[in-house]
Amino acid sequence: MAGFSRSARGGKRSFSASSSSNPYAYYLTTAIFVVICIAGAWLLGSFSIFPSGATSSGGHSLVAHVSVSESSLPQSDPPPTMEDTQGELPEETIKQVEQEMVKDPVSDGGGEEIDPERKKEEVEVEVLQADRHPKELQDEVASEEEEKQNEGLGKGAETDGGENHQEEETEQENKSDQHPDQEHEQEVKLKQKQREESSLDGGMEEEQKHHDEAQQEHDEQQPTDDERRQDTEATENSESREEEKPTENEGQTSEMIEQVSSENQKDNEEERKDETIRENQQQPELQTETEETNDSSSAEQTHTIDEERKEVDGETYGEKRPWATQADQSHKEKERRADRGEGERLQSDGGEHPEEYDWKLCNATAGPDYIPCLDNLKAIKKLRPENYRHYEHRERHCPEEAPTCLIPLPKGYKRSIEWPKSRDRIWYDNVPHTKLAEVKGHQNWVKVSGQHLTFPGGGTQFIHGALHYIDYLQESVKGIAWGKHTRVVLDVGCGVASFGGYLFERDVLTMSFAPKDEHEAQVQLALERGIPAISAVMGAHRLQFPGNVFDIVHCARCRVPWHVDGGRLLLELNRVLRPGGYFVWSATPVYQKLEEDVAIWKAMKSLTRSMCWDLVTIKKDQINGIGAAFFRKPLSNDCYNERRHHSPPICEENDDPNAAWYIPLKTCMHKIPTNESDRGSNWPQDWPRRLQDPPYWLSNSQAGIYGKPVKEDFLTDTEHWKNVVTKSYLSGFGINWARVRNVMDMRAVYGGFAAALRDQKVWVMNVVNTDAPDTLPIIYERGLFGMYHDWCESFSTYPRTYDLLHADRLFSRVRDRCPILTVVVEVDRIVRPGGKIIVRDDPSTVSEVETLLKSLHWEVQLTFSKGQEGMLSAEKSDWRPETFVY
Repeated sequence: MAGFSRSARGGKRSFSASSSSNPYAYYLTTAIFVVICIAGAWLLGSFSIFPSGATSSGGHSLVAHVSVSESSLPQSDPPPTMEDTQGELPEETIKQVEQEMVKDPVSDGGGEEIDPERKKEEVEVEVLQADRHPKELQDEVASEEEEKQNEGLGKGAETDGGENHQEEETEQENKSDQHPDQEHEQEVKLKQKQREESSLDGGMEEEQKHHDEAQQEHDEQQPTDDERRQDTEATENSESREEEKPTENEGQTSEMIEQVSSENQKDNEEERKDETIRENQQQPELQTETEETNDSSSAEQTHTIDEERKEVDGETYGEKRPWATQADQSHKEKERRADRGEGERLQSDGGEHPEEYDWKLCNATAGPDYIPCLDNLKAIKKLRPENYRHYEHRERHCPEEAPTCLIPLPKGYKRSIEWPKSRDRIWYDNVPHTKLAEVKGHQNWVKVSGQHLTFPGGGTQFIHGALHYIDYLQESVKGIAWGKHTRVVLDVGCGVASFGGYLFERDVLTMSFAPKDEHEAQVQLALERGIPAISAVMGAHRLQFPGNVFDIVHCARCRVPWHVDGGRLLLELNRVLRPGGYFVWSATPVYQKLEEDVAIWKAMKSLTRSMCWDLVTIKKDQINGIGAAFFRKPLSNDCYNERRHHSPPICEENDDPNAAWYIPLKTCMHKIPTNESDRGSNWPQDWPRRLQDPPYWLSNSQAGIYGKPVKEDFLTDTEHWKNVVTKSYLSGFGINWARVRNVMDMRAVYGGFAAALRDQKVWVMNVVNTDAPDTLPIIYERGLFGMYHDWCESFSTYPRTYDLLHADRLFSRVRDRCPILTVVVEVDRIVRPGGKIIVRDDPSTVSEVETLLKSLHWEVQLTFSKGQEGMLSAEKSDWRPETFVY
């Protein structure tokens, strides 16, 4: 019967008898149960009152609520033999069984009699099963599941792993409807198996085969965590038994199990990977590579605010007024971008490992001072003679493909001297150029002193020191009010920028520039000293600044012919000078009576008068023996309208004064903004109040960069960077701020990062990308400065001139137009050894930048990621490759 079949299989497992304190009660209970079982079996077999399957079904109903697979239970040793168990039964019960069960009424088709001894053994097993531990009852259910699954495998049937216990019970009841002869045939076969199992050890292996096949399907049907652990235990036990006596079928089954287990293992590994990825997205992972950067809480604080600062298109509330960009304003820039392909990438054997990048040194004539866009000799040689007259050979001529070579260090290079000592002296080996010392030494520009170049603080127009000269200018025109009314100054033809270097003491920020010309390394000397400067020239194109932003434009004998070509160069200064601002011209035509000087002065008076500039005063400095003229730009258009001769003319309405990226110079003037809501119609608030308050001309009808009304956007950005800098950058990231002086925000928006560093002894070059919303006028309105730039090209500065670069979501935006690799190479060019970069971007972009920096032997000191935000801090080393590009 089916019940016997289950008992036989169950008999393979160990069991635990009830440990009752009363042995007599135990034996009595057992005897009664045996008698009941014998009577039921005899009635079932002799009179066929119930189908044989009914007993099976009834037996199953007792334990159908248990749904634990056989593999989930620990395997045990084979059960005790009859000799072991016979002593546990009452002797009278055993004799009664032998008398009543001499012959089995159920025959195997041919009517063969069943061995009484074997029948006695079956009954004893069933009696013992009645006293089994609940855990062994679970084995019974699992065994029956195996039988059904084996039958399903033989017929090619598929089972549903989500069957519930009620469905299992229904299936067993359906099985009871089979014909008694069919059930009888199955029972006889199972009994034969039992005899083989009792005599042969190999029977265990045969049974294990069925168990393993069932286990295979069970794994597919119920892949829960608990059952995975249970399956693992069952598989380990089955493997130990398979080693005993494998058969051919068992070998095939073993191969199937191994294959399924391998697939399950792969699935589990993929699930674990998915879980790991989800956990990584939910929890920040802070990895510090040095002991300097251990401020993980600060990094997490910066991220919290970042999530609320997602940039949106420049839309307005109630109307469309998108932010302008330099790329949109410059038609020539569009043509350049269309013609420019992606820069050449370094070739490697896969590019995944930093050591595979084949870095080489640039083989340029400029050597350690190479500026790719200013030292492009190939492009300069193609210029016509008239181009030289307009100084175009000193302007930017970037190569079609940005270089991917590295700049060598000067021999004997040392880490730069810290500010403020650097204002007075620098290491000679860092900028080993002595021409200025030889030519301008008597004017106290620069002198050679042992291992240093020293700067007495003088200049051509202030040989007795810049501070006296600065005070002299303010005394000449009280309205200048350094550090209050006047905050941002443009110094044209700056030399070594001592004027701007000493204006820091008056709380004034100065943008100094000079060309890379025969006056060897002027701007390089300024930057090595820690003074803001760029390499530029007033030639054929506009300066890379917005219109109406500088409070004062200063020129101390800057050798610029302002009066030629219809005053085109002076009109460019008029474009960038704020209405009501001063042009201070300290030059020989102002105070000398030489014929050439007199002619120049006459031409300048006529030109400035036609431009409606007011000559406020001319003052002489008795100590320095020089004089300066102070011109003021008008505050209205009245003078423009009253001119008898409209020369120079007013620029066309569609000529944007903020357009500055590769825009040719024009001999015209832009109108003065007079509407109260227009920028330039009023002077900014006094410093430092102007730093924190939104500019008056920002309107909440326009959406800001992050989607809020622009004034609210401005304040949110300011508060964000204040928190980031105070709680994170200043206290973590491994930055020794005493060694930081020259800072660049490679992608400034409102200038919030620079504003947050106000109390540090640093200056920040704010770069607004040419394809980004034009927020640079806002930065100037705050009393800060910056310039336009496209990072697919080289920046107009010497190598090794910045201590810290800050790149907030720069690289992911640049990569659509040029390779990240070329930008990283430019970063490596302009950062000093020992200098740092902070990168904030999406994790994949940060990872790519990290790989490139490591290949350049930068020390990555901190990496951090949370969700879609990542950041790193890295420091440049002294490493340089040994070979040059051929």
